[in-house]
Amino acid sequence: METPEPHEAQHTAPALSRRAAADWRATLRDLNITPSRALGQNFLVDTDVLADILSAADVRPGQTVVEVGPGLGVLTAALAEAVGENGRVVSVELDKRLAAYLPTLFAETPQVRIIQGDVLRQVPHDLAGGGPYDVVANLPYQITSAALRYFLEDPHPPGRITVLLQREVAERIVAAPGEMSILAVSVQFFGTPRLVRLVPPEAFVPRPAVVSAVLTHERIEPPLPRNRWREFFALVQAGFGARRKQIHNSLVERLRAPKDEIAAALAAADIAGVRRAQTLSMGEWFALDAAFVALGVSRGEAMGRRVAAEGIPANAGGTDG
Repeated sequence: METPEPHEAQHTAPALSRRAAADWRATLRDLNITPSRALGQNFLVDTDVLADILSAADVRPGQTVVEVGPGLGVLTAALAEAVGENGRVVSVELDKRLAAYLPTLFAETPQVRIIQGDVLRQVPHDLAGGGPYDVVANLPYQITSAALRYFLEDPHPPGRITVLLQREVAERIVAAPGEMSILAVSVQFFGTPRLVRLVPPEAFVPRPAVVSAVLTHERIEPPLPRNRWREFFALVQAGFGARRKQIHNSLVERLRAPKDEIAAALAAADIAGVRRAQTLSMGEWFALDAAFVALGVSRGEAMGRRVAAEGIPANAGGTDG
């Protein structure tokens, strides 16, 4: 799969972002902060990368943007300028020291609101004030999958998500048939992801041990009602349960359903049983799900097993390097 290479930005970061990025050493020293590996604190200080994030996010005046992990406020400042005085930037920061510092940085920027806490314990709709919103974030790598699941599966999801995340995870998310995974199916179920660019380690302080990537996700309403999601993902996780096995055998093993019923469902969906789960397209997964429903083939056994058959698996993300 081809992936974009790092490149020069087409836009310019606003003055406050450039100043925050240039002063990162002084800021950390004044706050007596050593970036925490446990919190995944790799602060973005490259303003060219910042400008590309803004371009990919397509933030417009008057919008509401939820930011996860504002850190030193470099991205926050750029978002504040992009949404303007009539917009809102709601930034959720777990680190109490940074959450106390950021309001002083944005004392004259009323459209910015800083919330101290764990974003996974907030209510997205409440963060956004009850209206439409987008998400832009430099995600701590260890919460990548949890954060994506949190927003994508919410009853009031964002229209667009633009995030910095680990390159390998981004490439798994945008994979095409032949390289699909549970993570790819789980994210593509909710819309269209796109890998915008790669980001080298030197764009952050401290430098992570991995290359990062900017990824955007445009929301498309899932073709299945919410009360069908659990069974759909039970089917997907059963299909990927034995990755090297043919899908017929994997489904028989994981679903504990009769072989002839599995074969009939695959035939109805026009999927050869000798194929493997990573070769199926999203359309074929939906067709297989419809065949299971039409033929009354149970997925109850899979739903009683380990996997939380409701979307992005908890271990689908990367590490913080």
